[in-house]
Amino acid sequence: MFYNFLRFVCSIFVHILFRIQSKNIECFPKDGAVIIYSNHKSMWDPVIIACILKRPVFFMAKQELFEHSIMGFVFRNLNAFPVKRGMPDRRAIRKALEILNKKQVIGIFPEGTRSKDGKLQEPEPGIAMLAAKSKKVVLVPVAIKGNYKFFTQIDVIFGKPINFDKYHQKHERLNSKELKQISKDLFAEVSKLM
Repeated sequence: MFYNFLRFVCSIFVHILFRIQSKNIECFPKDGAVIIYSNHKSMWDPVIIACILKRPVFFMAKQELFEHSIMGFVFRNLNAFPVKRGMPDRRAIRKALEILNKKQVIGIFPEGTRSKDGKLQEPEPGIAMLAAKSKKVVLVPVAIKGNYKFFTQIDVIFGKPINFDKYHQKHERLNSKELKQISKDLFAEVSKLM
């Protein structure tokens, strides 16, 4: 309830501040477990993605955003959940898999932090690890283009859904090197959309 209300308010706000153009959004799956992943330029990125999509998105967000009681309350009610950066966070992984097992949408920024110069950074292995551990999931790459100056155009380009079986068969166990490489291959799809 709170999510839908805030999404509605934010949608009005971002469409006043920016000229949002979404491309290929019709490709986004209407149901089932989805991991949506994108480049990360601004704190506006998750807000804009959530406002564009009709399905609720559960974003992984850095733990520091939840440390202030009021902000933590708002973020949790916007379906975000905390993740510790720079180390494996078992609690965040369990939460993400729980969401995917309920056939919902997880939002991830594989770079782990915002890019100051807009150039794509090397992704963390988490995206491949989550996809490998989930029962059945589709991955959707997204590229966000624009400089986030007020009243400028922001392009949000959705890629075609990717079946993880293309990279890995469920019965095979992956080591950290393989997870890292698959994450790089998946993130390359974002680069192609740029």
